[in-house]
Amino acid sequence: MSDVHQGQCFCGAVQLEVTGAPAAMGYCHCESCRHWSAGPVNAFSLWPPGAVTVTQGADAIGTYNKTPGSSRKWCTQCGGHLMTDHPGMGLVDVYAAILPTLAFAPGLHVFYGETCLRIHDGLPKQQDVPAEMGGSGTLLPE
Repeated sequence: MSDVHQGQCFCGAVQLEVTGAPAAMGYCHCESCRHWSAGPVNAFSLWPPGAVTVTQGADAIGTYNKTPGSSRKWCTQCGGHLMTDHPGMGLVDVYAAILPTLAFAPGLHVFYGETCLRIHDGLPKQQDVPAEMGGSGTLLPE
């Protein structure tokens, strides 16, 4: 039996579920995620697209593309952030904060070269992203 986790936007108009295990979980420190989330760091959970299903309110999802590499999605009724499609990676980032039953177990920090908040947790700190995801693979000190 697969793990299933439900999530929703701030007002509940858009609901989704993820099935199985995420491909990765961690923290993103890039300027775009910080600006989008209005926070110093964004907790992510990456899923294969087939593992993410919008179960309610698909017509209330807005999309914004700052770059061709990501499609950020939010609820058009409350503005609550939902997820980001990363077609080049073949993954969807469902923001960990909207999945209350997901046991968030971060494995790394990405774009730590852009951080504004140093975190000393012993996890690997990637300058950008791991080499297998198209990045430099360069690790930075805490």
